[in-house]
Amino acid sequence: MFLPTLAYKTGRLGPRRLTHIMPDSLLKDFPSAPASARDRLIDTAMALFNRYGFHATGVDRIVAAAKVAKKTLYSHFPSKEDLILAALARKEAAFIEKFAPAVLASSPEPRQRLLALFEMAKNWYSDPDFYGCLFVNAAVEYSEPGHPVNACARRFKSELRSFIRAQAVAGGAKDPDQLADQIALLFEGATTVAQVSARPDAATTAKQIAETLVDLAFRK
Repeated sequence: MFLPTLAYKTGRLGPRRLTHIMPDSLLKDFPSAPASARDRLIDTAMALFNRYGFHATGVDRIVAAAKVAKKTLYSHFPSKEDLILAALARKEAAFIEKFAPAVLASSPEPRQRLLALFEMAKNWYSDPDFYGCLFVNAAVEYSEPGHPVNACARRFKSELRSFIRAQAVAGGAKDPDQLADQIALLFEGATTVAQVSARPDAATTAKQIAETLVDLAFRK
């Protein structure tokens, strides 16, 4: 199931779809209704996939942690792959409904919104449940370009860049495409350093570089 995305510049709902990752530390700030069996399966699978990986997490482990019968799992998800796609869709929804609006609400200035990405990343990287980007991890484990999981990850990264580019356009960047590529690359690089080297301060370094790039891009 695909969800409608934000109109990036205004924050209104629109017809485009956006496929990221919402830091789990930020998700904790939002109350939720009692979870159905299907929701428990998705949330449990998402947490286990995030920590242990997709291939290493078996169906038996998921149903045990979610406290549901295996029959219930297969009544909602015909295969483990379907559950993986549902977990990625849940991450997508969190980005659409919470993370992106939080960035948009952080400042009326597009320049500050771009820098806010790295401020939020700092909180994410410092979270005990941070194990890197779930979409990157999915693309690594399902490396065949034609695989639905890989395609979902690539699509999300493309849409994340589109979100960044929209702020570059709104701010009057001389070359929005170049700035979007630069900021997206910084964000991905900082996330990798934070994961591999256990360096949450990578977000601070990336923000410093981003400030220089943004100033140059918006300079009249």
